[in-house]
Amino acid sequence: MNLEEYFKRIGFNGPFSKPDLETLNQVHKHHVMSIPFENLSIHCGEKITMDHELIFNKIVRSNRGGWCCENNLLFAWVLKEMGYNPVTLGSRVYNNTINQFGPTDSHLINKVVIDGTAYIADVSFGVSSQIWHPLELVSGKDQPQSPGVFRLIQDGDLWTLEKTGRKPLVLNEAFANSPLVDKSPTKKIYGFTLVPRGFDHFLETSHCLQTDPKSLFTNKSICSLQTATGFRALIGWTFSEVTYNNQDGFDVLDMKDISDDDVDKVLKEMFNVLLANKLVPINNKAGYTI
Repeated sequence: MNLEEYFKRIGFNGPFSKPDLETLNQVHKHHVMSIPFENLSIHCGEKITMDHELIFNKIVRSNRGGWCCENNLLFAWVLKEMGYNPVTLGSRVYNNTINQFGPTDSHLINKVVIDGTAYIADVSFGVSSQIWHPLELVSGKDQPQSPGVFRLIQDGDLWTLEKTGRKPLVLNEAFANSPLVDKSPTKKIYGFTLVPRGFDHFLETSHCLQTDPKSLFTNKSICSLQTATGFRALIGWTFSEVTYNNQDGFDVLDMKDISDDDVDKVLKEMFNVLLANKLVPINNKAGYTI
């Protein structure tokens, strides 16, 4: 791990003198603003691994993003090098189509304790469900951020992350009824317990998510990056520029389809992603909203 290289990658210039909450907030936000949530390797003929050095080289040195088992694993490594003591947790993503949690811990997150207070750090969920700053691990507390109001709800050993957002305003009428548009005001995102997990807990799931024909990630090529005013997303050939909370209280979605010839250009200019191998975009039917 080379912290200077990582800090340069996310545009973090400090100051950094101690592992406090202010620094954690800054590094967390810089990460989600600089490193995309993406699964493009699956659609470039590349295998996604959980090898720390390979992830560092991919994300930091090769201008790529990654999914949670890459981004949040890298982030935990960064936090340890900075003097924090992160604990990796496993979470089950909530399927709002069938109203239930997934069967396995498919999403890796981190818990960080600072001065006796616990926080959930997650730099890799993407689109409108991406937190910009860590969330205090307290039940029922509204925690407003630019994407909306997040809250963690405890029910016994289970903690559930949910978000209340704003109504979408879709500029392009052709996408008014797109299945990508999330119209639910409040939604559950994922659920987790506080049982510590090693990275090996996710190895089988990581393999299945990138090989199973029924997996969301084999059915959609996804790239998402937070911006100062919202986020950008490229799902298959559909590019979206989302602006949070315009003057009328809506989230404005500017959506359009792009051609195969424009995919690499959009990835480079809008996401700062450079691919070594040819991407084959895909956007099959699957339960996924931005």
